[in-house]
Amino acid sequence: MSEEKLYAVKNDEGEWLNQYCFWGTETWATSDKDDREKVAKHYGGHVVAFVEEPEKVVVSPEEAKLVKNCLWTNLQDAFLNNINLLFRGRRPEDVTRLKSALTNGYTVAKEKKYNVKVPHTKEVWYYKSGDSDLLTICPADKKLRGKFTESEIEHYGLQDCEKEEVTDDEQ
Repeated sequence: MSEEKLYAVKNDEGEWLNQYCFWGTETWATSDKDDREKVAKHYGGHVVAFVEEPEKVVVSPEEAKLVKNCLWTNLQDAFLNNINLLFRGRRPEDVTRLKSALTNGYTVAKEKKYNVKVPHTKEVWYYKSGDSDLLTICPADKKLRGKFTESEIEHYGLQDCEKEEVTDDEQ
């Protein structure tokens, strides 16, 4: 991340001053803050510093729940409990990553999904019907097959079945 900041001039209506000294949606930013202060005084705007946004940390869905609990907790005791849950039993590098998620923001990692094949069959695959029913299908089209997360595979007891990862274009 660069330490050098850029400065631009903006007015109270949210318009930017461009390099031709017209107000609009485009801006002209420079690293010379003093120059921007003079221009802002002359044209009636104010100086805005552009700050590079820190990169968001990728966390698992489970970690996201814990981070969210920490960020939305108002009471000090509850916050400390959530922080303890977030950091408990984690490696030092994971603690550092999760601290960064708390301060810089986070995105949730997309869980891998799998098609799961029915054992001892040629082309029969499992799929979910509703919230709990596990059914089978013999589709020619891969898009009709069920897409299961690791936790769903464990929930349905399909760990010993052949599985193939679903690519992003198949999801």
